Amino acid sequence: MAVLQFELEVTDQVSKARAGTITTDHGQIQTPIFMPVGTAGSVKAVSQQQLKEDVQAQIILGNTYHLYLRPGLDVLEQAGGLHRFNAWDRPILTDSGGYQVFSLASSRKITEEGVLFQSHIDGSRHLFTPENVMDIQRTIGADIIMAFDECPPYPSEYAYAKKSMELTHRWLDRCFTQFNNTPDKYGYTQNLFPIIQGSTFADLRKASSEYIASKNAAGNAIGGLSVGEPDNMMYEYTELCCDLLPVHKPRYLMGVGTPWNILECIALGVDMFDCVMPTRNGRNAMLFTSKGVINIDNKKWEKDNSPLDDGIDCTVSNLYSKAYLRHLMKAKEILGLTIASVHNLAFYLWLVKEARKHIQAGDFLSWKNEQVQILQQRL
Repeated sequence: MAVLQFELEVTDQVSKARAGTITTDHGQIQTPIFMPVGTAGSVKAVSQQQLKEDVQAQIILGNTYHLYLRPGLDVLEQAGGLHRFNAWDRPILTDSGGYQVFSLASSRKITEEGVLFQSHIDGSRHLFTPENVMDIQRTIGADIIMAFDECPPYPSEYAYAKKSMELTHRWLDRCFTQFNNTPDKYGYTQNLFPIIQGSTFADLRKASSEYIASKNAAGNAIGGLSVGEPDNMMYEYTELCCDLLPVHKPRYLMGVGTPWNILECIALGVDMFDCVMPTRNGRNAMLFTSKGVINIDNKKWEKDNSPLDDGIDCTVSNLYSKAYLRHLMKAKEILGLTIASVHNLAFYLWLVKEARKHIQAGDFLSWKNEQVQILQQRL
């Protein structure tokens, strides 16, 4: 058992991009990295074997809110934790549920103690506190667990954003107290990441970044972005936070985003990303490719027998044609959802792997600028 380690290997000379390696008890993660989202213990429409072989995922996410409600902690504990329950033997990160509770605005009540909310499944009422969210994540058994925070909406009034940030900081102190006073549950080390908040106010972001940095955690997360603000604002506050976080700790930007968002934020110093976009958009016929964005529903692909994307290293992307995937989508065949989801995830993992190569080669910035232009094309 060992606390998460981060080896910073290369920093780009003309941007803030970094390449490194995170080591956990369930294996290594080469950064920059994209983490597929498996909210309820499953990445939608994608098997664990496909995640390993086709997507080449190094770490996946689970969600505290959803797993707590279903299948429930007794089921997960009896199985020996989420790794054994879902047959994934590589690293897992769990989101604390703060964002999901934020999305339940009409049925939640925030107090100093925590958040009282109603289940979206059956309407039952539950209380999340910093303490029990740490205990829940201990039981789920993720390698990286997230602090319980409040994610303010965009836009927010300054007074509300400040009050919310200060509450998040007080909750963080309670998270660390509970985390430090409870043992790892399944014989491997779990690691707590705090989360920066502060909405779109520079002084609040600075104060929160400094407070989170002072905790000397195994890694740090940037929250409260990609919630509706313009991209240039997201980039501004991402850079501000990265500049104030420790150099030798991994930096995780939560819930971001498009391929070009990811490349821009890698250039600002972010190491870790997650987003539902590749699978959600895939299920809705949008494919991200190395040549640009495809709406596979368009009639122009009806007789296009070229591969989905022969520019990336993925069997699914090279094997199936645009015409065949369009047919599956039109016929509402379940296989179409799987092919689109696997392809999009494989593309995201290919993209961050290529970014890493170019950081190591010393030409990341020029490559990034060219890629952003290509990837935003609508084909």
